[in-house]
Amino acid sequence: MENIQTETIAVKESEISPFRNGLGAVLAFFGFSSKTHRASKKRAKLVGDIFTYIILLFGSFLMLFPFWWMVAGSFADTSIQGTGMPILRRMVWWPERSTFQSELTGISNPFVNYATVFTNAFPSINKELTFWRALANNLIYSIVPVVIGVITSASAAFAFAKINWVGRNAVFYFLLAAIMVPGPSIMTTQFVMYTELGWRENGLVLIIPGLFGSIMTAFFIRQFLFGLPTSIIEAAKIDGAGYFRIFCGFILPLAFPAIMAQGLLSFMGCWNNYMGSFIMIPRNSLWINLPHAIALLDNDGNGAYANNYAVVIAASVLCVLPVIILFAVFQKPIIQSLMLTGSKE
Repeated sequence: MENIQTETIAVKESEISPFRNGLGAVLAFFGFSSKTHRASKKRAKLVGDIFTYIILLFGSFLMLFPFWWMVAGSFADTSIQGTGMPILRRMVWWPERSTFQSELTGISNPFVNYATVFTNAFPSINKELTFWRALANNLIYSIVPVVIGVITSASAAFAFAKINWVGRNAVFYFLLAAIMVPGPSIMTTQFVMYTELGWRENGLVLIIPGLFGSIMTAFFIRQFLFGLPTSIIEAAKIDGAGYFRIFCGFILPLAFPAIMAQGLLSFMGCWNNYMGSFIMIPRNSLWINLPHAIALLDNDGNGAYANNYAVVIAASVLCVLPVIILFAVFQKPIIQSLMLTGSKE
């Protein structure tokens, strides 16, 4: 079979120019058949795989290089007035003036930028604000609303997927239509309402609204629940179990992959919620989250570290690192859950 595939098409040698014959041989080598040469299918697959991996490696480089640049920039020595931006602009792989060059910079601790973040960077915003306080705020804003909100969304998804009641689809489509309302169009109303409630001064503005769940989270969990057999619920109802017991004893364990995946995605969104803190929480408050506090270090050139950009970059690395680790650890269940949300009973 291999001999048949490698045979050339019967063409008189006198009618084939050397250039055409050579070009056909080159194309056949790279897996493309021609009138003078027939390529091997194995070689064609090999060449296709090589091009695919080259494209994937190039895409991976585009994704990873900005993070590497940020990590390398966190070790730059930008403490001298007027040297910060030129050093970072000329940096490709590593800063020309880094904290590791003690003989040049006189800095004995290569992690001095990170030490500054941990000790005296954030008190420049508020005397009582520290990195650990901003980090604790981030954890509160990311864990409490996500845990309770995802359970609320899962219960709504259970009601929309497995309980038959009048107007179920109409209510669900109405909630989905609410997603079409642009967020900025109701932002002023929300700002006034949360101000009157007094939630902006104590951080409740980033906690309480998230406790009621998200329609998008409910949508994805609902799609996952369609793939679960209804016979389990019917059998539990025959045994006398109520909907609350069915939800806690059957739905939550069976839908745990989808719930965990949506919880992780919601956690990442809450962790990086800079705009929510920037708009809703006063800048001098102790309740600002970590991204908001990092932005205030620079503050459009007016912050305490407006020229020492390496400290701001080091704080950014510390802020994004937990999310990267979390996604790297749980990327498999997240991807599998998103793949299963399209299934339907």
